[in-house]
Amino acid sequence: MLIALLLAVATVPAGQMFACTPIRVWDGDGPVWCREGPRIRLGGIAAREIDGSCRRGQPCPRASGIAARDALVRLLGGARGRSGTGHILVTGPRLQCRSTGNAKGDRTGAWCSAPRIGDLSCAMIATGTVLRWQRYAAGHCR
Repeated sequence: MLIALLLAVATVPAGQMFACTPIRVWDGDGPVWCREGPRIRLGGIAAREIDGSCRRGQPCPRASGIAARDALVRLLGGARGRSGTGHILVTGPRLQCRSTGNAKGDRTGAWCSAPRIGDLSCAMIATGTVLRWQRYAAGHCR
C-alpha cells in the first residue's frame, strides 16, 4: 500500500521514510530517479548544473556538473548506459531515505544512505565535487 501511495504522489511528505533503488541520475545533487517512483534531490549539498552553471543563491563548487554527476554515478555502482534524454542509467544499491519534503517540481528532498556508502550527501561532499549547503545541511556531514 505504501509503494502505491508513493507512486501516486509527486513528492514524499516531509519526515516520511522510504526506500529508493536508483535507476537513473541527472547531476551531482539529483534528481536521482527511484524504481519505486520518487525523484530525489539530495539533501544539504549543491552541485554545478550539467551545463557548468551555478544557480543564483546557492554554493558554487569548482568541480564541473559532469564531474559531480559522474562521482554520484560511481557511488551508485557505475553507469549502465544512457537514456535518450541524457540521464545516466544506474543499478544502484537500495537506499533508505528520509524526506525533507518538496524540492521544487516533482522532486523530493531527502537524506539517503546505504550500508556500503553511508550517508550519500556526505559521501558526495567527500568526493570534492559538491559543496555542503549550510542552509539545508541541518547538522549533517560535519
